[in-house]
Amino acid sequence: MQNTDQPYLFTEFQPITSPVRTREIELSAPRLLLHSVLLITTAICTTLTGAAAAVPAQDSLFGPILAVLSETAAGNLNPLIKGLVFTFTLLTILGAHEFGHYFACRHYGIRATLPFFIPAPPLLTPFGTFGAVIKIKEPIRSRRALFDIGIAGPLAGFAFALPAACIGLIFAKAAPASDIAAAASSGGLQFNDPLLFIVISKLLGLPKWIEWNPVYWAAWATVLVTALNLFPVGQLDGGHVLYAILGKRIHKWTSRIVAFSCAGLAAFSLVVHQPPVYLLWTFVLLFLMKVGHPEVIEEEPLGKARIVLAIMSAVVFLLCFMPFPITSN
Repeated sequence: MQNTDQPYLFTEFQPITSPVRTREIELSAPRLLLHSVLLITTAICTTLTGAAAAVPAQDSLFGPILAVLSETAAGNLNPLIKGLVFTFTLLTILGAHEFGHYFACRHYGIRATLPFFIPAPPLLTPFGTFGAVIKIKEPIRSRRALFDIGIAGPLAGFAFALPAACIGLIFAKAAPASDIAAAASSGGLQFNDPLLFIVISKLLGLPKWIEWNPVYWAAWATVLVTALNLFPVGQLDGGHVLYAILGKRIHKWTSRIVAFSCAGLAAFSLVVHQPPVYLLWTFVLLFLMKVGHPEVIEEEPLGKARIVLAIMSAVVFLLCFMPFPITSN
């Protein structure tokens, strides 16, 4: 996802006097230090989260982290290694997504920051991060630039998520029957696969139930993020693409339809006593609708190649979208 200014989200627009000077500011030592600290902090949180998932279930809140530290101190590095593999896979895919936006901005000479990785408390969140974001600090004036910047992130992230999903599933092991029975009887949460994973599993002849592994989990998380970003609403990546292709009026009505459809999906989940995963996302979409989308000045045609890319992004959305990512047994 990318934050943009004037009047894109989180305004911080400043007059531009020198492109070289502004690039120097964005790449100054204090800015690079901030990006590095956030990246390292996020990596620590995701590593602890991934490692904690590789140890036996613990009763206390901080029990999994203490178990990871205990196992590491005792010489069992398996949980820590799995945590590091999870971190590498997750942050690589998230980084590819944001750098897709960043380099598209650089291509058009639009001022943008490097990615800000956002850490999240381990164990209190399923992934140890709230994702990553860049800030675009100049208006996007042309349809082509808007389209390219919007679509570059999801396609770049998906290009890395696809092989990660294949690797995670290829090396997946069938879950023991005892674990499946225990999960069913305990009434725990079930994480469902997107169409992409289902297709890969069918091609590989994998069983329905598999054991957790860090590459699979990182790919699952980033595929979900890709789908959320491709919602054709407001200033999400999908919203930018839709606006560039069909213009302001269609973008406005599509945003409304999608946002209220998401609300309906959340309400249906509550009715059937399932976790309302999309409830919070509905509020995000409604906020984005209220903010609106800035108009572009240059209305040049996109060309056939970009229309093909738009169709590809729609296919990616269908492969990644999960109407019920999490259900209860």
